[in-house]
Amino acid sequence: MQFKPTMLRAYLVGGTQDTHNDSQEFLQKVELAMQAGITAFQYREKGASRLSNSEKLQMAQQLRELTRHYQIPYFIDDDEELALQVGADGVHVGQKDQRIETVIQRAAGQLMIGYSCNTLPEIAKANQLTAVDYIGAGPVFPTSSKDDADPALGCNKLRQLVQASHHPIVAIGGLSAANLAATAHTGVAGGSVISMVLQSSDIPGAVAQLLNAFK
Repeated sequence: MQFKPTMLRAYLVGGTQDTHNDSQEFLQKVELAMQAGITAFQYREKGASRLSNSEKLQMAQQLRELTRHYQIPYFIDDDEELALQVGADGVHVGQKDQRIETVIQRAAGQLMIGYSCNTLPEIAKANQLTAVDYIGAGPVFPTSSKDDADPALGCNKLRQLVQASHHPIVAIGGLSAANLAATAHTGVAGGSVISMVLQSSDIPGAVAQLLNAFK
């Protein structure tokens, strides 16, 4: 699958920890979001997750089937081996020493590659990496979905990152109906969300808000 910036428009991220470790609830909510029109999905099993490695593999395979059925680009967080094993479309990599170089060496040409960058020096480094397809920047606003989240960037700093980046940027962290318009005005390609969709009582409505904000 070839990367397109439009994939970032309504980008759902999540794992079973985001639905109280209820795997069936997680799959049901993710499928509902896919039916509603999300443009990409990233499987991110972190933090309070209780899945064993074999259960995580099984979940990754089930999600591969769902994303194929709904024709949605499928990324896996920070695990290129799992992504290759289940035939995912891409991998998303955080900021760790030499980690991005390792992933590029292992997966370039086989997987689309997303890279987390939250500072101008990190963006400058990413600009030198032609194998990177997009940047994830955040948290833009305070978030409770990630235990080790960095301080919130705010829209002004996010706009600076967008202007400096050679790659399209997807905003993540604390996005909600109240701040989508301000986020979109920074020039990002889209919004990446966890709680806004997976903890919503109206998942189709939440996805529609994302799609409308990032046209």
